[in-house]
Amino acid sequence: MRKILALIIALLFAFSLTAALAADEAADTKAAAVPAKEQKKAENKKVAEKKHQLTGEVKAVDAKATTITVKGKKEMTFTADEKMLKDVKAGDKVVVTYTEKDGKATATGIKAAKAKAEKKAEKKTDEKKVEPAAKAGEPAKVMKKKGGVEGC
Repeated sequence: MRKILALIIALLFAFSLTAALAADEAADTKAAAVPAKEQKKAENKKVAEKKHQLTGEVKAVDAKATTITVKGKKEMTFTADEKMLKDVKAGDKVVVTYTEKDGKATATGIKAAKAKAEKKAEKKTDEKKVEPAAKAGEPAKVMKKKGGVEGC
């Protein structure tokens, strides 16, 4: 009887060890799965990075370091491609489209900004193109027919 009891206790001990090892492996698997989920979230953030814009005056362009400093509402320095920096010089008014990652701003686009005076001039030319409606008391303009079928 003692032998049977010793055998049962040994089997229970062995099962408890295997259960503990299995639980440990499951915890390791879950821990390994968490970084994979975090990587997916990080990839999704890259895809959905928010683009920002800054309109201002170029203060400095460093072609060697491929950076540009623009002062608008705030002064910021961006890293950019050499192609973007080719046509830009200090004093130019620009609109910089950029993304921020790890505290660094990277320009995704740089284009010349239209001056306010140019915008006003464009609005005035647009207003000149539109003919004003006839005022009260003035005869209405009669449009001439340019051929075609009468009565249409």
